[in-house]
Amino acid sequence: MKIYNDCYKAVRKKCFKFIKSQETSKEKFKNKERMIKKYLIPVSFWISDKCKSRPYFIGLAGGQGTGKTTISTILKIILINYFKLNVFKISIDDFYKTRKDRINLSKRIHPMLMTRGVPGTHDIKVMLDFFKNTKKKKFKKMKLPLFDKSIDDRLPKKKWYEIKKRPDVIILEGWCVGAKAQTNLEIKKSMNSMERTMDKQLKWRKYVNYNLKTSYKKLFKQLEALLYLKASSFNQLRKWRLKQEKKLKLKTKSNKNLKIMNKKDVISFMQTYQRITENMFKNVPKYASIIMNLNSSHQIKSVIYKK
Repeated sequence: MKIYNDCYKAVRKKCFKFIKSQETSKEKFKNKERMIKKYLIPVSFWISDKCKSRPYFIGLAGGQGTGKTTISTILKIILINYFKLNVFKISIDDFYKTRKDRINLSKRIHPMLMTRGVPGTHDIKVMLDFFKNTKKKKFKKMKLPLFDKSIDDRLPKKKWYEIKKRPDVIILEGWCVGAKAQTNLEIKKSMNSMERTMDKQLKWRKYVNYNLKTSYKKLFKQLEALLYLKASSFNQLRKWRLKQEKKLKLKTKSNKNLKIMNKKDVISFMQTYQRITENMFKNVPKYASIIMNLNSSHQIKSVIYKK
């Protein structure tokens, strides 16, 4: 379609510049032109057509290492530069509780809650306040947290995001965005060795599930569309997450104090994500607005529009 080609010409340079910033000497993006033209530009047109009410809240979900940040950033570039929309993109990861808060949570509820990631380890109130503020007649400028995974903690306030103007589109991306709670019967069955050995009394998974059923449900109700990046399996996600950590190590190798995970750490870390990720594999395609199916090479192989 000519309109898609016009859009591609307008955004190509900025999209390629961003993609280049994500590449390493050993790992280059393949078929980037096809990904942008065939998949992400049509998705951007779909978003532009839907966002009649402002702000328009979009959730973008996908397991560990599926490329959520890359996809959401390219969508943001297209929406800003071609559709002239004011887009604010943030990760649910930026709302993690501080390291100090998670230490307290791990002592009070369960030791596994020291590991960031699962529902119950985010500051939901800050997110809900942000959404509420963007809907007010008079928007007040605000700051939102920025989390640094390499130090496993929130950055100082002076480094936080500053939003001065009401966004037209808000993209909330994250591995558990849009996830739903499980039944009591599903909770009883252990998913892996970590759950079997460290959560024998089901305290950790019941706490996580309770949060999904309550505050996270309230948060995800704010979303007007959900985009889902679907990988083929949990094993595939594990491989991609290992790659992601290697990439982070290369980018920050000059700093020896950073909390970069080794292979054993990643495998252990991923076990805390497995329950919700597997449940999302099964259920999110039933209610997501758009499903982007990924192949083993980390590329979009098809897009299904549901709503």
